[in-house]
Amino acid sequence: MDYVISLLGPMAAGALVTLKLFLITLVLSIPLGLALALMRISRIKALSSLVGSYLWLVRGTPLMLQLLFVYFALPFVPVIGVRLPDFPAAVVAFAFNYAAYFAEIFRAGIKSIDRGQYEGAKVLGMTYAQTMRRIILPQMWARILPPVSNETITLVKDTSLIYVLALNDLLRVARGVVQRDFTFTPFIVAACFYLGMTLLLTWVFQHLENRHAKYE
Repeated sequence: MDYVISLLGPMAAGALVTLKLFLITLVLSIPLGLALALMRISRIKALSSLVGSYLWLVRGTPLMLQLLFVYFALPFVPVIGVRLPDFPAAVVAFAFNYAAYFAEIFRAGIKSIDRGQYEGAKVLGMTYAQTMRRIILPQMWARILPPVSNETITLVKDTSLIYVLALNDLLRVARGVVQRDFTFTPFIVAACFYLGMTLLLTWVFQHLENRHAKYE
């Protein structure tokens, strides 16, 4: 028991790195994903096709490969040529990756709204932007909560991939202790941290879903 307690300090420090990446990614990827979704359904075919190609590229390649590209290959890309530190590189890769997945969720949510609501808004004299902001998007949020919940929980677990950049996240700290002490106990403690975070997220999204269900 004393050994487990001794692990809580370094594990908590690693969990803070995990939570920091999780929160920053969520704050960046959700609005970016919404913007991409709106561009994807745009009537400007060139813009829609460009975004569609981006979504295909990001969703069709592994997140770990994207991490390695941003950190190791980006400095050698013509015009860009920027070398990012470990953590910012992870943030960029995660934000752009998850924005693509959120974009498809948002697009599906927008498409699920009946066309009659657009026509009704047009009769009331609303512009397209007003229709989206006041009528379509509020309904979309209620419908996409389950898939957004799943994607958010997946994000918590995917943060463990940053070990390839030598960042001391929760899993890397656990692995370091395992190699030092020759015991699997740190992995069990790390699993408890991950389960605690996902349990909290599950409760939050269930609360949101129940709240929205009252108004349906």
